[in-house]
Amino acid sequence: MPLSAALVGYGYAGKRFHAALIDATPGLRLQVIGSNRPEAVRADRPNAVICTPEAAATHADVDLVVIAAPNDRHAPLAEAALRAGKHVVVDKPFTVTLAEARHLARVARDAGRVLSVFQNRRWDSDFLAVQAAIGGGTLGEVMHVEAHFDRYRPQVRARWREQAGQGTGIWFDLGPHLIDQALQLLGLPDAVSASFARQRPGAETPDWAHVVLDVGERRAVLHASMLVAGGSPRWIVHGTRGSFVKRRMDQQEAQLLAGMQPGAQGWGVDDDAGLFIDGATSSENRIATPAGDQRAYYAAVRDAIFGQRTNPVPPVQAVAVMAVLEAAVAAAETGTAVVPDLTDAERADWLAARETAS
Repeated sequence: MPLSAALVGYGYAGKRFHAALIDATPGLRLQVIGSNRPEAVRADRPNAVICTPEAAATHADVDLVVIAAPNDRHAPLAEAALRAGKHVVVDKPFTVTLAEARHLARVARDAGRVLSVFQNRRWDSDFLAVQAAIGGGTLGEVMHVEAHFDRYRPQVRARWREQAGQGTGIWFDLGPHLIDQALQLLGLPDAVSASFARQRPGAETPDWAHVVLDVGERRAVLHASMLVAGGSPRWIVHGTRGSFVKRRMDQQEAQLLAGMQPGAQGWGVDDDAGLFIDGATSSENRIATPAGDQRAYYAAVRDAIFGQRTNPVPPVQAVAVMAVLEAAVAAAETGTAVVPDLTDAERADWLAARETAS
């Protein structure tokens, strides 16, 4: 029997990402949608059960609840679902505060349910290319990882992500992706420095972010902006033996927007090869980029619920991302480097989860 799923929130992320990926994952069936815009949902999914977000989160007929509501609703909706005995996927950011993240992790542990965070960008072609380049050893010891998530959107749009409020702005929107990928590549940081700005006319919340993670003597530079015409290299990685550059980002989001179904011919294919520059010879070699496939996230969640493999993004990893997210906010406010607020136990659990996944 397939797992019955409820999707709470049918905005951009819910409709474009979650609904499409759930539909394309064998063993999952999207049956319930919680939305405050039922007419829009009914036009797309006339056979779905449509109800309020609160009712969907605790619906008696579902096994898995996916939270894709506005960020400040993540924690209360996820907690309600867990206490109703549901397995839960929460879109990033996990919560809007570290305290909420820790609380949800405890609730999930007590309930004995799978609680996972939608870090779908781990299955992007560009990230897979960087992972392969680092893991292959050709770069030597990696000392500098630079990740950009830049766009050109000069007009402030009337959507909650760009309005003043808790958990809004570019850092809470794109920062969780950048942090999670950096942590997967380099490990937990010792300190975080940051600078945020509102660069577009009428911006109510930061639309430019520049964050540096100190991991021993290594550095991860995380950058996001809404005023980068033509884009910038998605990844720049420097090691003791050479450098790796991946210019274009994964195309799955663009494919979804164009109406492609996940798994269709050409899904996730990335013809933008990475560039390796040999430090000793200055020679340049192009390395084919693996195809991305974010369906792998939901397949792993399905298998985790059935006890067949580990949770792809367990709560301890989401707590670590939240700690770095908050540390960056504090660093930007104080102008000083901030140590992420992680206990020794949380750091040990994070390392254990990473080793189990590898």
